[in-house]
Amino acid sequence: MDVESVRKKLIDLADEDYRAFHSKLVPGTENILGVRVPELRKLARKLVKEDWREYFEAAPNMYYEEDMLRGFMVGYGRMNLEERLERIRQFLPSIHNWAVCDCFCSTLKFTEKHREAVWEFLKTCFTSDKTYDLRFASVMALDYYVLPEYTPFVFQYFDHMKHSDYYVQMAVAWAVSVFYVHLPDITENYILENQLDDFTHNKAIQKICESYRVDKEKKARLRSLKRK
Repeated sequence: MDVESVRKKLIDLADEDYRAFHSKLVPGTENILGVRVPELRKLARKLVKEDWREYFEAAPNMYYEEDMLRGFMVGYGRMNLEERLERIRQFLPSIHNWAVCDCFCSTLKFTEKHREAVWEFLKTCFTSDKTYDLRFASVMALDYYVLPEYTPFVFQYFDHMKHSDYYVQMAVAWAVSVFYVHLPDITENYILENQLDDFTHNKAIQKICESYRVDKEKKARLRSLKRK
């Protein structure tokens, strides 16, 4: 497969109405063609049956969708654990927005079978100073590590992530809300004594209170824990 033929396919799949809609969700990203994510996933699954590595290494990231494709290839391609972790490492600098980050995370289902090895990899992301390394680690945590044995360590990393970028703060808030739904006791204790900045702390409580899976009594108690 070559870059130009794949790009032509992406252009053929583009929908102008969807491009206009999706562009509003990813502000600051100007290179969107307008291909829906299910179509991108379908194309990626087809491409990984060919020599996808050549495309992965050659694609110049002219379009947002090309970044998405490369990320999906890392999740769908056949490779051993060591190569997959290395491909993740290679791909991380290509993440420039929340959508590519979060879709990439949701595609890395192999994590469920290699949770400890991936956790070791994520430690370096949690201690990075790069916005999308931190968001990647946070979203991976909420996707694959909402488990009692990992939760205290995830929360420790959250407390040490002193980063003022909105997309990092919102990822942490989202993650805390997911942990609360599944592990309410340990997460409420964390909310009581966390070292998060006030914005992230309050957003986490807000997102928990938006969940239909949390009862009114708990929501009222949590609202009282918001910081002024």
